[in-house]
Amino acid sequence: MLHRNKRTPGQFMMRLKVPNGIVNSDQMRFYAKSVEKYGDEGGVVDITTRQNIQLRGVKIEDAPDIIDGFHARNQTSFQSALDNVRNMVGSPLAGIDDKELVDTRELCNAINDLVSLDPETGTRGNPQWGNLPRKFNVAISGSRDDYAHTHINDIGLVPTPHAETGVMGFNVVLGGYMSIKRVAESIDSDMWIPADRNSVVTLTEAILRIFRDEGNRKDRQKARLMWLVEEYGVVEYKAAVVKEVESYDRGVKIENTQPLDDSPFERRSLLGVHKQPQEGKCRVGFLVPSGRLSQAECRTVADLADKYSDGEIRLTVEQNIILPNVDEDKVDELLAEPAFGADTRLKVIVGNIEGNVVSCTGAQFCSLAMIETKSNAESVSKKLEELLDVDREIRIHWTGCPNSCGQVQVADIGIMGAPAKKMDPEKGKAIAVPGCKIFVGGRIGEDAHLALEPYITGIPLAEEDLIPVLVDILKKEFGATDKQPAEEMVVIDE
Repeated sequence: MLHRNKRTPGQFMMRLKVPNGIVNSDQMRFYAKSVEKYGDEGGVVDITTRQNIQLRGVKIEDAPDIIDGFHARNQTSFQSALDNVRNMVGSPLAGIDDKELVDTRELCNAINDLVSLDPETGTRGNPQWGNLPRKFNVAISGSRDDYAHTHINDIGLVPTPHAETGVMGFNVVLGGYMSIKRVAESIDSDMWIPADRNSVVTLTEAILRIFRDEGNRKDRQKARLMWLVEEYGVVEYKAAVVKEVESYDRGVKIENTQPLDDSPFERRSLLGVHKQPQEGKCRVGFLVPSGRLSQAECRTVADLADKYSDGEIRLTVEQNIILPNVDEDKVDELLAEPAFGADTRLKVIVGNIEGNVVSCTGAQFCSLAMIETKSNAESVSKKLEELLDVDREIRIHWTGCPNSCGQVQVADIGIMGAPAKKMDPEKGKAIAVPGCKIFVGGRIGEDAHLALEPYITGIPLAEEDLIPVLVDILKKEFGATDKQPAEEMVVIDE
C-alpha cells in the first residue's frame, strides 16, 4: 500500500501481483467491491504498464479485509512496490498464439513464487528478496512481437532458438529502466538459457542475489541493475552470473547469445478480433481508455468474461484487456453488447490513435505529477481521432513527471509534464501554466528504440494549444491526413 498524503490524505493505493497479467471475473468483481465505498471518483481500478492492477482510495482500516480477500482468490499485494521485484510481465497471448515461441505463463508464475513466496512457511511475502537496493523489473517475451517490452526491464528474456540444437531458449538482455536521472535501454548480456522453468528461475535468482548483495545502497539514483553491470563490465558481469549459477548445482548451463531471426516480421495488434490457433476460437481485445476502470466497468468486464471467455481476463502493458477463447460464432453477439455501445468508454473497434494511448496515474492521485494525465489523455486522443486519419497504429504515452511511469520514451509520441508559459491577455505577460514536453520516435518490438531527447518543449497543456502541435507532428512525422467520413466495418483477422 502506498500513501500520497498531498493528493489523497488518509487513503492509499493498493497494488497487486498479477503474474502474466491474467485475472478472472471473480477477482475483477472483488476489485470493484473493494473500492466501492470510496465513491466513483476516488474508488477506481487502474490497469498498469506492467499488466498489473492498482486499487485507488483504500483506507487503512479496510486493508485487512481486502488483503484477506486477495489471498482467498489466490492473489496478493505483498512485495508489489518499493524495493522489490515488481509484477512479472509476460505475453498476453500466452497459449493462444499461432506465432508463439514460448508460453510465458508458467515461467512468470515461477519467478513470482521465487520472489514473493516464503519457502519456509508457504505464505506470501519472501524476506529474502524484500529489501533490494532498488526496484527490479523482469519481463518474459513469448514471441517476436515482444509484447512484454523486454528492452526496458532489468531482466528481459527474448525467445530465441539455439542455432545448433534448435532448442527453444532466451537471449538475456539486462539493465533497461527509466528514472529522473537516466533512461537506459537494455543491453545484450551475451547469455542464452533454455526456456525451461529450472533455467529461468535459476538465472533470475543468481542475478537477484548478486544485485541484492552488491548493488549500490548509497545513491538511489545509481542503484538500478544497469549501474552494477557497468561497474563490473559486461564480460565480467556475465562471468559472475555464470559462477553464481554453477554454485547452485542445478544443471543449468549458460551459453552465448544466439542469433535472432532476421526474417521480415510485423508486430501484431492486440486490439480487435483475431482468430486463435484453437479451432473455432478468437481473442477479442478492447480499449480501456487510459487504463482506468470504474466500479461499474469492472463488473461489466467480469460479466463479459463469464459469458464469453470462461471468466478469463488478460491485461496488456498498453493498459487494455483481452478476452481469450471466445467462440467464433459468438463474436458478433459480443460486439453487440451494450458494454461496447456508442455511449460507453470500452471499445473493440477503435481508431489507430485512440486505441493506443497509455497514461501514468497523473496529478489526481500522484503528488509527483506536474499534470493530470488520464483524463487529458482520453480527451485528447478522442479529438485527434475525430480530426485525423493515419494508416498505422500510433502510440501516444502520457507521463506526469520525469520518472516516466508512462514510458514516454518508447512511444511514437510521448507527452511528459513540464513547465510552460502562456500569454495572459489581462496581465499582458506570459504566466506559468500546466505544460509538457513532447518526445517523438520511440519504438517497441524487435526494432525497439528509446526517444531520449524531447522533440519540442514548453507546450501549454490546454487543448487549444496542445492539439494543434500534436496534429502538426502527426502529419509531418507519421503521414496523418485530415479525417474523411468513412464507414465502420468489423473484420476478423485470419
